[in-house]
Amino acid sequence: MMKKLDSKKIGRLGVLYGGVSAEREVSLESGRAIIDACTRLGVNVVDVEVGENVIETITAANIDLAFIALHGGIGEDGRLQSLLEMMDIPYTGSAVQASVVAMNKLFSKRIWQGINLPTPRFKQLAAGHDFEKVLESLGGSAIVKPANEGSSIGMAIVQSAAELQKAFEQASEYDQAVFAEELLKGAEYTVGILNDEVLPAIKLETDNIFYDYEAKYLSDDTRYICPCGLSSSKESEIRDLSRWAFDSLGCSGWGRVDLMMDNDENFKVLEVNTVPGMTSHSLVPMAAKAAGYLFDELVAKILISATVSK
Repeated sequence: MMKKLDSKKIGRLGVLYGGVSAEREVSLESGRAIIDACTRLGVNVVDVEVGENVIETITAANIDLAFIALHGGIGEDGRLQSLLEMMDIPYTGSAVQASVVAMNKLFSKRIWQGINLPTPRFKQLAAGHDFEKVLESLGGSAIVKPANEGSSIGMAIVQSAAELQKAFEQASEYDQAVFAEELLKGAEYTVGILNDEVLPAIKLETDNIFYDYEAKYLSDDTRYICPCGLSSSKESEIRDLSRWAFDSLGCSGWGRVDLMMDNDENFKVLEVNTVPGMTSHSLVPMAAKAAGYLFDELVAKILISATVSK
């Protein structure tokens, strides 16, 4: 049985969840799971469902510590972290600057490009671009992504200039910054980070065209393989690369690094998530379980790090 936490040390904990981003439903599920775990841990926890009036909602909650479970939008892009710092409320996960950079996939990829960390080739898109040339420069096929969305929202695979232009226009409905990334066709992996520990890698397999929103949250056919079948040397490589990617953006506390293999079985980093999902389909809880941590233990470790890191 999980040992209860020192509620006096934590104080009044607010689980911030919901929000108004495209990932609201996922956040609601994550938040409820975290609240249940905190209740079992003996923490004085309050439900803080966030909507439009963020400042008023948090002020009224009168909390001493915030567990951020808002996916996308203000929950991950640094605005909420900045607000909590101005209110002198410690919080879970990465600080302001790291949250800003990690949320923007273009910022992240430019940093990785600058330090020679392997990431797929990419091109930021604009309305006046020659989409035929862009696609050719990326190998003839690509995946289009809004820079600041998560959960694969707004993404599309393209194999022609016409498809690229259409995907760009659709992705632009979610974000002003949109980019095309070379389409890798190797295996996809994800690696959780929990404080100083790199959790076991998970291999993702789906019958969908790619690991999209449906495969992540709705499908019961998505396969999560852990242990993931990598050799000891490749397992060590993916762990080191994930740690490097996480640290290079200044991230802290906990998070998740997503990677894929290219045709030569080289790992390429796709993105870092600073507020990963905590639902029944979520990956960090799966990786934590493989490392020997129950869900409540995972929540406890995230909480404890937040009380000493800020």
